Amino acid sequence: MAETPRHHIAMWGAPGSGKTTLLAALSVALNRRDDDWKIVGQNPESSAYLTDMTSALTSGKEFPEASTALETYQWALIGPGPTGLFRRQRTSTMIGLTMVDAPGGHFAPSKGRTGGAEERQEELMANLTQSRGIVFLFDPIREFEVGDAYDHLHGPLNRLAEKMLEADQFENGKLPHNIAVCITKFDDPRVLQTAQKQRLLSPDLDDKHQFPRVAVEDARELFRELSRVSATGSAEMVMNALDKFFHRDRIRFYVTSSIGFYLDQQTETFDWNDYLNLVPDEADKAALRIRGPVYPINVVEPMLWLGECLAKQGRSR
Repeated sequence: MAETPRHHIAMWGAPGSGKTTLLAALSVALNRRDDDWKIVGQNPESSAYLTDMTSALTSGKEFPEASTALETYQWALIGPGPTGLFRRQRTSTMIGLTMVDAPGGHFAPSKGRTGGAEERQEELMANLTQSRGIVFLFDPIREFEVGDAYDHLHGPLNRLAEKMLEADQFENGKLPHNIAVCITKFDDPRVLQTAQKQRLLSPDLDDKHQFPRVAVEDARELFRELSRVSATGSAEMVMNALDKFFHRDRIRFYVTSSIGFYLDQQTETFDWNDYLNLVPDEADKAALRIRGPVYPINVVEPMLWLGECLAKQGRSR
């Protein structure tokens, strides 16, 4: 019988924020790493879905299709076990990763939902309630154009708080979850150039491709800066709401890209004069295509940080 993951991570975000693409990119990013971390489906449907998503992103040079029905997918992140004092004869670490994938709108206010959506939202809420790690996706381009990140945060957050309070699961007035806030589409010039103008870029000396990056300690500041161009002006409340409901030391911001930057084919390094990996499709000018190989940025790191947090909390109980 397969081992049951000891910890669980849930995914949360507005429709179109990139949850599905992030998961496809996670598989790619893990296979580009020189360690033993891997992602494995916990049932045939989840394995097939992961395979299809990853193939679309790498071979098909296209983004995975949006969901048309409510589905629950379960994977396990499997990697090296703890070493030293906390090893306790364990040979591996296993972290459950669950995504309740649904058509857009199920995290929206009730006026934006159609018939039957209440039952579906209950399943989405159960996933958040049962998890102690959350990946929250913030799409700065969608926020600039639509401005609905707060709409998809504050309702479910209040419901989550209600359920956790009822279960006596508040800890010092805050929710017990660890939350990784992923600022997506770092490869978009509007996001990259904002980070550059704010002097938030820092080199990764271990990266042979020399991709620009925003360090974890600077990612919160970039989130704040990007929030100021929200189409509705409500994005600044996202950070305030997170700080009010979650322990500050359990929130971490990451600047991510599921497809990464285009590489100079000769030097295999980043080129400021030619880095767009998402370009107009020559066959359909209204569409976009992925130009080159996919090099995800900061896709694995939020998952491993959450797993580490959950493992530590489990040992302390």
